Amino acid sequence: MRTSVAVLLGIALVLVLGSGDAKKLQRCEIVSALKRHGITSDLRNWVCLVESESGGRTDKRGPRNKNGSYDYGLFQINSKYWCGIGKVAGDCRLKCEDLLNNDLSDDVRCAKKIFQRHGFRGWYGWRSKCDGKSLPDISSC
Repeated sequence: MRTSVAVLLGIALVLVLGSGDAKKLQRCEIVSALKRHGITSDLRNWVCLVESESGGRTDKRGPRNKNGSYDYGLFQINSKYWCGIGKVAGDCRLKCEDLLNNDLSDDVRCAKKIFQRHGFRGWYGWRSKCDGKSLPDISSC
């Protein structure tokens, strides 16, 4: 009996401590984070991108893509082109795993680079859920 209680307490502790570095941002939190990191224009498109790609989750790693790559973090940045799995690599010169925490500075820096090259069309989620569609209301933010 003591062993099962200890195991349950251990599991609970791991769940509590393990979730400390992940967050699901609500719409106005996304707006604030974007502004804080220097994104001040086209905010409705950026919010739509984040909501469609990661649902606002800073710790999201997408499923394996057809080409064997994965998408990471708030902006679902692809490991084939932009970051390296387990090593600093890609055009953003960072580890993909570094995109899975609440420090959004590297995420935003890389997302800006993607945007400079491809615009919002660099993200499939934006193309399928935001392009030409009604964008999120951020007027109360």
